[in-house]
Amino acid sequence: MKVVFFEDVEGTAQVGEVKEVKNGFARNFLLPRGVAGATTKDNLQRANSLAQKEVRRQEKLDGEARGISTRLDGYTVTLEARVGETGRLFGSITNRDIAEALTAKAGVEVDPHIVLLPEPIRDIGPRPVTIKFTRNVTAEVTVDVVPDEASKPVVEKLMAERAAQAEAEARAAAEAKYRAEAEAKAAGASTAEAETELEAETAE
Repeated sequence: MKVVFFEDVEGTAQVGEVKEVKNGFARNFLLPRGVAGATTKDNLQRANSLAQKEVRRQEKLDGEARGISTRLDGYTVTLEARVGETGRLFGSITNRDIAEALTAKAGVEVDPHIVLLPEPIRDIGPRPVTIKFTRNVTAEVTVDVVPDEASKPVVEKLMAERAAQAEAEARAAAEAKYRAEAEAKAAGASTAEAETELEAETAE
């Protein structure tokens, strides 16, 4: 069934759009709720008027949001957290934690719901996070999670252990490569010697 939309339906259509949808979806959801209607002349005019109003409303929202987003875009916010011996956080950093930190440190009111964090942060270190003010306006910030004072000795020890392990692995890899090259060289020399002896026997 072809319908015209009077409202935005996420993942389906925006106000003013004309789309072909399944009959059941139209009859059981869209039409009874007044979200969309049949593509009559009156409905098309109504949808067009609503779409123009939505464009103006969205432009106003985007304009207001851009003034805020420019203050946050590229901003780095640092959050301290307790870290365990494995390097993982005790607990996690959530979108609410990030929103509160940005509000307090950047002086910009940020709602937790617009902080796009796929899953809570459970490790130290910096990572990019998107703040979505409107469908058209976003800001990219860096969230840097660092150990709190009580955790610094633990993290320093962990980093030293990881550095020593990495050095040992690099040394072992270099030694393995040297042995492999030496064995290949020796095998090549043996093959060449055998070929020389075979040629000498053939000549006799």
